[in-house]
Parts: sequence; structure tokens; C-alpha cells
Amino acid sequence: MGSDHGANARQLGADLIKAMDEVLGCGARQVTPEHLNEIKQVVLPMWRTLPSSGGGRLDWKSLRYVAHRFFMQRSSMLIRGFEPTRLLNESDSGTAEILSNTVPTHADVLFGSGHIQHGFSIDDAVSFLAALEQLVFDSESQLLETVYKQFGMETDRSLSAKQTRRLIEVYMVNWMLGEDQQSIKILLRNRTLLESGFPHWKSIKHYVDGRVRMMDFKRARTPDGHGRTLMDGRYAFNDVHEVVGGITQSFQLFWESECAAMKEQLVDMDRDGTGRVRLSDFYGTGLDKDWRFGESESYLRDLGVLDESSPWRGKQVIISNYLQAASNCIISAPNYLVCCINECESLLGEIEQEIGQPVAAPERILTIVGNMTSPSSPDDDPPKLAGALTDQLMRVAETHQGVVPLHGRLFAQWLHYAFPRECAFPHKAGAYSSHTLTPQAYGDDKYLASNEEMTHHASDRETPNSDEAPDESELHMSQWSSEEELFADYGDLSKKQGNWKFMLICVTVVGAVVLFATGVIDGSHKDTNKLGVPTSGFKPSHSHLV
Repeated sequence: MGSDHGANARQLGADLIKAMDEVLGCGARQVTPEHLNEIKQVVLPMWRTLPSSGGGRLDWKSLRYVAHRFFMQRSSMLIRGFEPTRLLNESDSGTAEILSNTVPTHADVLFGSGHIQHGFSIDDAVSFLAALEQLVFDSESQLLETVYKQFGMETDRSLSAKQTRRLIEVYMVNWMLGEDQQSIKILLRNRTLLESGFPHWKSIKHYVDGRVRMMDFKRARTPDGHGRTLMDGRYAFNDVHEVVGGITQSFQLFWESECAAMKEQLVDMDRDGTGRVRLSDFYGTGLDKDWRFGESESYLRDLGVLDESSPWRGKQVIISNYLQAASNCIISAPNYLVCCINECESLLGEIEQEIGQPVAAPERILTIVGNMTSPSSPDDDPPKLAGALTDQLMRVAETHQGVVPLHGRLFAQWLHYAFPRECAFPHKAGAYSSHTLTPQAYGDDKYLASNEEMTHHASDRETPNSDEAPDESELHMSQWSSEEELFADYGDLSKKQGNWKFMLICVTVVGAVVLFATGVIDGSHKDTNKLGVPTSGFKPSHSHLV
């Protein structure tokens, strides 16, 4: 058995390319070298900050992390199987379900118990990500074929422009309602109800029309293979499939105004600026004026969006976790969810861009983050790092011999407190097994709070006597836990420490001087209420940087 596993490991790179080439060679949409390079450019800044073996190769755990973040950045898509909080073990290596279901033989070889000895190159990763994109695209053809049948059309029949738009509208109802087959049937039988009862249906129709026009423009520029249908103004199955694929990749941008409106309402209820809404206020709003905030307490808890760590403030909904929760994902397909844009990705991406390696001195991180604007700040102020946040980052570094791994739970937790309304609180892997369960999957009779439950919580909206409150920093970070989990393979951090520390020592000294000068760290431990902006040294270059 051991020799077989060794052979599998030695063949990993070749098998990956073979498996992915088989996927990429299928289907109507070809993957161009330009698209592969585009994927590479997206992944490269993140790749450079991940701990690698010789030759810049990453292990499967790291590749899985890259894949999750790539799809979240590109399409706000959570690929089932790549969930960050999924607990991996010998029986579950966290392979994308769409890969396991489509090419199970290759999945077993690549990601089974004998895998990951010499790792993946960035070209392997690009091929892997492109193949996953292709598998998602191919999976949509099954639903599209179902819609053709609902429409009374054969897939080998070309459609007029009007028929194409109507068919894609039917596709949108099926795609957006997913598991709710009863509602799909009711809406498709009653066009009047669809027009009046489906949220933003008029805007969705305009969006579909825009995607069809975009494909027309693309075909007009490259008419090869489309000559007859282009002149006739007709659309084959592959044309409709191309439009549907574009919708999957771009729909989160179309729907983002809904997510932004929901966030704005939650921020308005955030009394303390901690990125949390007291459950009484959450349900009070749900009762008073907004249908959005009606999940049951048990569902909120199982989604991992409840903070129950503060006896003083009581149960609180974590805004960033709630916005990313499955209950607010727009699309629930068998192999993926399309959710609200994860604003923390751009923040972490900017930090990665500036640091460019797997670990950083805490002083360096404080300098960088102290020059970034807080997206939820009305005045574009930087986050308030002095005091508890600075102390906590120093403690994180102490657990790793003076440096902070960028891809670990403790740093993600620190980012949450620095940007509480954008970066989700990172629970331990396996802590919440229901966090990707949609309302339908959770249960129709369990996911919604009853009026009695909401009224009970909403009745307790009084603010406790401030004279009895504990220290503010204790309130603010009451959910903090010191348990580390590394999202990538840092191996034995102490063994790698020598090489990293040599690169970091000059940055650490310079960073410390800047922080002393700006008042974040001083010998008398006097805190300032905001991190000052250095006038030299670090030069901001990104959109979130002051």
C-alpha cells in the first residue's frame, strides 16, 4: 500500500494536468490561454503569501484555500466542499463535490489518502481552477435542459430572440428558487403573479436582456461558427448556455444592491460600533418593517452568526457573518452557493499585496492596516488599532515566535475586530455543521422565527445601566479565543522561523520606530484613540488605503 501511495504522489502533477485537460477539453466553451493567464494574475498575489515547499509548490490544504478565495473573489461563489469551516480528516479531504461527482476516479487519485507529497505548482493550480469553472459551467446545462422541456422545446432547436429571452427568464426562476419546486410551478403557471410577486422581477428581465445583448455584441465581433444563426437572429442551445454561464459569474454584482441595503440597515442598528446587532433590535426591525430579519434563533445559532459571549449585551447577531450566511445567499445550486460579496477579501488582498510573504511582524501589519480606510466608516477613517487590538496582535505574534501567519484563524479573528462589519468572525473548523444549510434545507418549520419568538426578544430593547458595565475592551472582544488553526500548511513554524525572521528583522525595527512615533506603542502604555498615519515609509497604493 505504501509503495502505491508513493507512486500516486510522484504522479500527482501529471495526473492533475491529465484530469484537468480532460475536463477542459470537454464542452462547448474552450478555455483560452488568455483566460488561464487571467486566472493566474488573480491568484498570484495570494500565492506569493502562502507557505510553499521548494519550487514554490503548495500542498492540497493550501490549494483548497486558494480555490475557495478565488471563487469568492470572482463570483461570490462558495463551492460546496471548499467551505473554510469544514473539518477535514482522513475520510474527508475537502474535495469540491462537483469534482468528486464528475470525475471521481481522478478525485480519488489526486486527493485521496496517498496524495500531496510534492505539492502543486501555480500552473497546476490555474489548470485546476479553470477546470472547476468549466465543471460549474457544464453543470448548468442540466438545469437548462430541464427548462427547455418546461418551455416545450427540444435542445437541438434554434430559438428566436424573443423565445430566448423568455426561456432564460424561466431559467432564472428555476435557478434562483432552486429547491423550492412548489413555488417554481406556481410562478411559472401564473405570469401575473410572477410579474408582481417575484422580487425585482422587472430588473431581472432587464438584466437578462442585457446579457443576451452582450452575447450578440460578442458574436458580431467574432462571427466564426455563428454566421447562419447571427444572420437569422436565432440562438442555439450553446448560445443560450453561454448567456447562462455569464449570468452565474456576474449575478452577484447585479444583486449586490440588495446586500448593501441589508448591511446598511444592520449597521444602523449597531449601537456600539462592534459589528454586532443585539438580537432584540434585530427582531424588533423584523417585526416593525423588514421581512429580511426573521430567521429563528436556532437557525442563526447553527449558521454561526450569533455571539452569545457577553452577558452584558446579551445575544448579538454578527453583521459580517450574517451577510455571508447561507440564509442570505442568492443562489443555492447543487454544487455551489452565490452569496453577498465578501468585502474582507479585498482588505486581506491589499495586506497580502503589501507584505508579499507568509508571515509578517506585527508592527508591519499595524502600519499597513493603520493606513487603510474602514469601509463602514462614514468619514473613511482608519480602524482604531491602539490599545486592545495592538495588544492582541502582539500576543498572536508571541504564539508564533514573533511573527503573525497571514493565513491563520488568529489573524482572521484580529481582522474581524479591526473591520468588524466586513470580516467575518472565524469559527473553528467543524464548529457549525449547518452553516451552509439554506432555509429550505434547514427546514420550513424551523428556519423562520415565530411572531411570539420575535416579540419576546424585541420586548427587551432597553440599554442596561452604564455604571455597571465592564471595561469597554472586555465588551468589545468578549468572543475572542486563543485557539489557532492555520488555513495553509505552515509546517513546523519554528523551523522556518530563521529564514522568515532574517527577512523581517529590518521591517520590524523600522515598523517599531514608526509605531513609537505615532503613539501606538510607548513605554508608559498611554493609548491614543486612533492609529496615527505615518508621514513616511509605507506608501498606500490601493483603494482602501488612506
